[in-house]
Amino acid sequence: MDAQEIKSAVAHQDTQRAAAETPFVNLADPACALGADGKPAVSRRASIYDDVPDEKWNDWRWQLSNRVNDLEEIERILDLTDEEREGLSATDKFRVDITPYFISLIDPKDTNDPIRRQVIPTGREQEAFTAMMEDSLAEDRHSPVPGLVHRYPDRVLMLVTTQCASYCRYCTRSRIVGDPTQNFNRKEHEAQLEYLRRTPQVRDVLISGGDGLTLAPKLFESILRGLREIPHIEIIRIGSRVPVFLPQRIDDELCEMLEKYHPLWINLHFNHPNEITPEVSRGVDKLTKAGLPVGNQSVLLAGVNDCVHIQRALVHQLVANRIRPYYLYQCDLVEGSGHFRTPVGKGLEIIEGLRGHTSGYAVPTYVIDAPGGGGKIPVMPNYLISYSDHKVVLRNYEGYITTYEEPETYSKHDVGACAYCQHERPEPGQSGVLGLLEGERMWIEPKGFQEIHSRGNTEAHRLQDPSKWVPFGVGAIEGTAGGPLRVLESGNGSGEAATEYAPGEEPRPRDGEPTGSAHGELL
Repeated sequence: MDAQEIKSAVAHQDTQRAAAETPFVNLADPACALGADGKPAVSRRASIYDDVPDEKWNDWRWQLSNRVNDLEEIERILDLTDEEREGLSATDKFRVDITPYFISLIDPKDTNDPIRRQVIPTGREQEAFTAMMEDSLAEDRHSPVPGLVHRYPDRVLMLVTTQCASYCRYCTRSRIVGDPTQNFNRKEHEAQLEYLRRTPQVRDVLISGGDGLTLAPKLFESILRGLREIPHIEIIRIGSRVPVFLPQRIDDELCEMLEKYHPLWINLHFNHPNEITPEVSRGVDKLTKAGLPVGNQSVLLAGVNDCVHIQRALVHQLVANRIRPYYLYQCDLVEGSGHFRTPVGKGLEIIEGLRGHTSGYAVPTYVIDAPGGGGKIPVMPNYLISYSDHKVVLRNYEGYITTYEEPETYSKHDVGACAYCQHERPEPGQSGVLGLLEGERMWIEPKGFQEIHSRGNTEAHRLQDPSKWVPFGVGAIEGTAGGPLRVLESGNGSGEAATEYAPGEEPRPRDGEPTGSAHGELL
């Protein structure tokens, strides 16, 4: 071996060693996203905050202290409409407070920006509507002590504060949320804990408000510790929108504290894909690494997310961030929310467009929180009693019958203006049942399988034999798709035509004969 060969061998070894020492970076993980400068990616920042140092911008206390809330401040950031000026000028409006981080996510010139619609008031908030209520869920009626709602047998809702990082315009508890005179203090927290000590059937506590993560860290920890000292409390859940409005709050100190009080779960509240930013991804990553299962509860909102393509993009981004879509709520009959309400049929349409078209764990349960305090009712058979053009009749787990009034007016989703609709994912069957009835294929016929030579098997893949593949979809009976949905003719493998059967007439397999599903042919 000459000198040049030795040099080449050494260089090759050095290259291999360097490659082995280079840590793997999973670029598919949203928490690892990098910006153009090679540093961790960041979301956009409104121009008025350009001079704010990063150490302040990333300080959650600075974000809370510098929230914007009046017309003049907001007009420096957004090009407001006359209706928004009217809403911001109303003397009896529901509280406005928006973190600098969250308002920076809004396109200042887009009056239909989905984030803008959730936090900027409009004059329509002052309009009454049929069945409007102040306390639409009758929480006060189920409250044995201030701030504790005991509606279900084994679990309670514990309201620990009325303050939030920012305020959603459709807030279910707008009767108390945002009002400092309605806040809860240590004395009331202790009364809530005492009730739980005396009520052994309660095993699950949901901490909400307001938003508990806006409390002083020591106060919030004292509540968690008080709950963990009660032997029969098995599960503690936190409902929070702080990671959406204020992801800077999810720091190492908070996560280290939360880890001490497992089993602990957390449900967040994302309504639109635009709310999931690099900062959010890193915050959620900290929560999951601290051992908290993370879920999401969305509210179906007209003009924000009443579109199956938006909802699909949302649940896919949630799952990519290890957040499980949990509930899709019908908007409550609460004051100020009339212009956000959609028909129940819109929610059913969205679930129809998700189920089967994406992973099962990415499909939330569509629920109505029953007016009058009946609890969460899934919109599905056995719970949906009747459905007319103006009223939905439902029953809850106890047999309690309730009605949900449909909105009298609903501005349908503008397909032409929706970027998600214009760039929908190409996939058969995305038009749902109507597309199937028009003959659209809901399946992809398997073709092009290569012969398998491993382990001595030289036979073609079984799905290359049409008799082994039955398209699975509406109208598909053994060996045929039937009617306008027919996509291939199937024989019995011997060259003879298969017998066609009407729905429900196909013969059962003989005793002891395996079914197709036993071989995984329909899996």
